[in-house]
Amino acid sequence: MNTLLDGLKLPESARWHDGRLWLANWGDGEILAVTPGGESEVVANVPSAMPLTFDWLPDGRLLIVDGPNARLLNAGLSRYADLSGIAALWNEVAVDGRGNAFVNGTNDFQSPGVIAVVTPDGEVRQVADGILFGNGMVVTPDGGTLIVAESYGNRLTAFDIAEDGSLSGRRVWAELGGDHPDGICLDAEGAVWYADVASKHCVRVREGGEVLQKVEADRGCFSCVLGGEDGRSLYVLAAEWHGWENPFGDGPSGQVQVTEVG
Repeated sequence: MNTLLDGLKLPESARWHDGRLWLANWGDGEILAVTPGGESEVVANVPSAMPLTFDWLPDGRLLIVDGPNARLLNAGLSRYADLSGIAALWNEVAVDGRGNAFVNGTNDFQSPGVIAVVTPDGEVRQVADGILFGNGMVVTPDGGTLIVAESYGNRLTAFDIAEDGSLSGRRVWAELGGDHPDGICLDAEGAVWYADVASKHCVRVREGGEVLQKVEADRGCFSCVLGGEDGRSLYVLAAEWHGWENPFGDGPSGQVQVTEVG
């Protein structure tokens, strides 16, 4: 893999949007947009947020998860939704084509967590529980399925999405052996790429768990997304991981790495 950008503290929440890679730089509280040439721009700053993740509403508005403060924010950092009535800590977000924002959270990251939905009219409610450290989430292009990475469950789990944002039909999408999936993305064939911090790799799997491709890294892989002109550039957000007690180690080790995949 080639290094596109370095000097980051802890890069997370990879997205490809409007021809650029977007990411959250935890520790600095920044959301960055990065060109394929490696030029970066700070597009939002949420100093207190870790976890810090984001996605877009169908009308193009940016939504930001301020994880430790249990808030969903607009790009201007005004409150979009209050999640504190359901759980104390929030992590990843994925928005469907109707504008339903799905957010996974917990009270301590050691206990099973939940998924909440924030609907376009502002309703906030819990739609799933028993999530074993919810991490990356994606909505399928048809808007019918939510896939969530359960890091402590070593699996990807899928739900059917109703028009009102309710979830049903819970099922294992893929068992991942000893891997702990973090960030995930879908490819054009409906397979999922997942990043794994401890194993220092990203893996492409199809529904059912068949491994199709694997990319190794020299440090922990926190998130990944496909982008570039043909959608075949795999952008990997990687960093040395020293645990929650010392998440940034002795200095910034975070990088954006990129490689071409089939």
